[in-house]
Amino acid sequence: MAILNISESEQVEKFHHLQLTLSDRWKTSESFDNNEADILIIPSLSIDQRELQKIEGCEHYEERLLFSLIRLQNPRTRLVYVTSVPLHPSIIDYYLQLLPGIPFSHARNRLLLLSTYDSSLKPLSQKILERPRLLKRIHQALRLDKSFMICYNSSHWEGELSVKLGVPLYAAAPDLQIWGTKSGSRQIFKESGVPHPDGSEKIWNHTDLAEATSDLWERQPTLKRVVVKLNEGISGEGNALLDLRPIENLAPGKGTHVERVAAISDRFSTMRFQAKLETWDNFSGRIPELGAISEAFVEGEIKRSPSVQGRITPTGEVEILSTHDQILGGPDGQIYLGCSFPADERYRLQLQQLGLQVGRKLAEKGTLERFGVDFIAVDQGNGEWDIQAIEINLRKGGTTHPFMTLKLLTNGRYDLSTGLFYSQQGRPKYYIATDNLQKERYQGLLPNDLMDIIAHHRLHFDSGTETGTVFHLMGCLSQFGKLGLTSIGDSPQQAQDIYNKVVKVLDEETRSENRDLSAISDYSFPVAWDEHS
Repeated sequence: MAILNISESEQVEKFHHLQLTLSDRWKTSESFDNNEADILIIPSLSIDQRELQKIEGCEHYEERLLFSLIRLQNPRTRLVYVTSVPLHPSIIDYYLQLLPGIPFSHARNRLLLLSTYDSSLKPLSQKILERPRLLKRIHQALRLDKSFMICYNSSHWEGELSVKLGVPLYAAAPDLQIWGTKSGSRQIFKESGVPHPDGSEKIWNHTDLAEATSDLWERQPTLKRVVVKLNEGISGEGNALLDLRPIENLAPGKGTHVERVAAISDRFSTMRFQAKLETWDNFSGRIPELGAISEAFVEGEIKRSPSVQGRITPTGEVEILSTHDQILGGPDGQIYLGCSFPADERYRLQLQQLGLQVGRKLAEKGTLERFGVDFIAVDQGNGEWDIQAIEINLRKGGTTHPFMTLKLLTNGRYDLSTGLFYSQQGRPKYYIATDNLQKERYQGLLPNDLMDIIAHHRLHFDSGTETGTVFHLMGCLSQFGKLGLTSIGDSPQQAQDIYNKVVKVLDEETRSENRDLSAISDYSFPVAWDEHS
């Protein structure tokens, strides 16, 4: 494989030419047919690495796309999955054992696992590009006329990787990622006629941020709080809440504009940051690098955080895939913890419509593949909900892998008329999912320990009943005590009960481990030592 150095304009042209070939290939990743396909999975978190470090255990988030292994149930699909460091064999075995009707060995023979053996704080795609021999091995493993590449998010690293491998990237082009930023989202909402909170355009320093926040307050004199967001923050970790009530004596009509700006500027250091260790000194230093916006905080007694997920196909069609009610945490409920599917029936169809409006505008801009839109929904007390769009995600978000896990395991369908997902047996399916089941007592559990617990307590997904729990982020468990899971049931209550059982079992299994070794449950055969070892 000759790796050529080409100009930026030539690379962009070649990238777009490759993407034109997607229309003949992408459907094999979604449909359960016998078409041949080689799918290259690059789960690179190609986002600002300093912002990424705010998420505990982020180095294991490359595991979030492991649901893709379920695609191996198509006996003519081959997968190449690349990671920064090797994955634990038990984790791979776990996913392959989920495949209904496919012998484990057959699926394993169609899976190639590769690693850069590099745990440094760089995006995986950059690490691959720095290793020409690894790049060549990936290239040689693929049937280029049947291949496409899937990623967590698209950046210039993925664009360069696509061109050098000669494999089309099934994702929005890197130069279109602007529409997934906070300021870009606001522009799309405005152009597509989707309601959203009042706020500013992108700002590059804290002086202008104080001016823009004062202007916002003057447009809305009753405003109580403002959200300041780093333009490329993720999972709410780049947000901060500014309380205006302590300076209400300078509210519009009471103080001058100059006084207001000065008071707001002084208040920035008192903002409540959503990331645990964030400070104003660090936050303000990031504004010239990433940009920021100031946005009205949506108040309300009964408030939800729903989202809608869609897809733009290579042929330009916009499809709604799912809706969720997000489970949020952090100091002010702005950090993503998990979700429940589907969203509340009182507004899920409205979410679908708003999602279509956003999707059509994104399609006009030329974007591809997945998009998600987050909202705030406030109960008006008369059966109506005020729904405001907050941001767009042009990447595989926290709601992607739970839904795709359900879809790939059941081969079911999403019904737009009801907003429900039905299995092939016609049963509606529901789930509770999280990326953040995290407790200190879980630290020290190895992947094999988790497998023992799953097997003994029968916590695994049952393909016969199509209920149970699918686990992910298992690599996070030992060091961070953090785990992801999707608990699937035939009703919202059953899904919640299944989820609660998992938590109860894990709590019981780790209750005494740090105090009494005799209390540890052992479900495996004792280690058989070789007499020559």
